[in-house]
Amino acid sequence: MAKGVALVTGGGRRIGAQIVRSFIAEGWYVLVHVRSSVKEAQTLLEETQNTESGSPSGEVIVADLSTDEGLSHLIASTRRVIADRNQTGLGVLVHNASIYSSNDFEAVGLEELRLNTRIHMEVPFLLTQALTAELKQASGCVIGMIDTSLGRSWSGLAHYTSTKAGLRQLMMNLAGDLAPEIRVNCVAPGAIMAAAWEAEHFASVLEKVPLGRGGSPDDVSKAVSFLVNSEYLSGQVISVDGGWSVAP
Repeated sequence: MAKGVALVTGGGRRIGAQIVRSFIAEGWYVLVHVRSSVKEAQTLLEETQNTESGSPSGEVIVADLSTDEGLSHLIASTRRVIADRNQTGLGVLVHNASIYSSNDFEAVGLEELRLNTRIHMEVPFLLTQALTAELKQASGCVIGMIDTSLGRSWSGLAHYTSTKAGLRQLMMNLAGDLAPEIRVNCVAPGAIMAAAWEAEHFASVLEKVPLGRGGSPDDVSKAVSFLVNSEYLSGQVISVDGGWSVAP
């Protein structure tokens, strides 16, 4: 059953791609935002195309969110698709776009800090603000993809963890500001997928996870779908971390 239009930023690969797959399986027409993962996103949509009708399951929107022009293009493209498909607003907005790199605190420059702030805080703020009317029309929901770093000190990641904490607080604030028409929640993945440079750190985290193993992108997408489909939940954070957040 068709459910309307959903927008996933950073949806071309990794966790974002799995969120897109889950939404498509549930009947959403998904706008897959990417910056550089164009081929991956196009392949994803080809693989999930409706084989009976031949109709597309979504479309790819290429935009560099580090620029005002890129953000404006994403907003305009989303509105265009909603109008072209004669939909009543935007059903889901997932803020998944992220950057993740390690750097010693003393070495983080203003440009790197500003880029983290831009992607993790400014873009979610401005994108939600611009699409508020469309979200209200569909009684839609917003999901912020944060992490499990809150209250912890992660070496070499002060620029990342602080801006992700900002996204978390933004989502909590919007849960109040946008109620009752729009629900806003967060999903915080834990040990799901390691970056190439953090294999040693990832292994040390797994030793502390009560369930004794890492998770998968599908575990995260199930949490996202749960929040989207739970119409009485807002202002919540689901930690998909195998119990790591409560481990001693």
